[in-house]
Amino acid sequence: MDDLTLIVTLIIGVTGYISYLGFEKKTFFYAHAFNVNSILQGKDYKRLFTSGLLHADWMHFGFNMLTLYFFGPILEQKVGPIWFLGIYTISLLGGNILSLYIHKANAHYTAVGASGAVTGIIFACIAMFPDMNLYLMLLPIAIPSWAFGLLYVSYSVYGIKSKRDNIGHEAHLGGGIAGLLVALIHSPFMLSENYLPILFILVPSTLFLLVVTRKPKL
Repeated sequence: MDDLTLIVTLIIGVTGYISYLGFEKKTFFYAHAFNVNSILQGKDYKRLFTSGLLHADWMHFGFNMLTLYFFGPILEQKVGPIWFLGIYTISLLGGNILSLYIHKANAHYTAVGASGAVTGIIFACIAMFPDMNLYLMLLPIAIPSWAFGLLYVSYSVYGIKSKRDNIGHEAHLGGGIAGLLVALIHSPFMLSENYLPILFILVPSTLFLLVVTRKPKL
């Protein structure tokens, strides 16, 4: 983990402020949350982006932004602020578009969170720094970035199957794959240099998404 960079700082600050507004004003929350009917029937496409600035609660916000704090600065320093913002935004939109496809028959489906964007940053970081070690709170030992990524994927899979909250868990995996692909466009040589950790994360994520999209009731 490196010192906070410009874009990471701005994302955390803006997301924190918008999430706070959502906590305080439910009308604001539901006017900007991801909602299938509002997007497909109301053509309110801005929700594909604004939902990523909202969160279900402070714990949800804290988990996403802490993860961004761990992974974001080193990636931004590697690819630069413009590419970093591109990876973040494309991951957010990619994850939400996937969620829209999966839940297109459920008009009332609503979700919030920057999870897709953050997972895109994680996957991109794994592609570029698979041997990076993380020292997390409550853990006495360091864990490699790919292991954290696998845990994050597992959490996403559990969230998709349990359906106990209004967090966009499907967006985790869709955003992760989108972020990884953008990172490989930036640095295609990473595919040959770090193909094992890339495949280790990409293959199970893609296979699970295929199952979810083809048999969403499993």
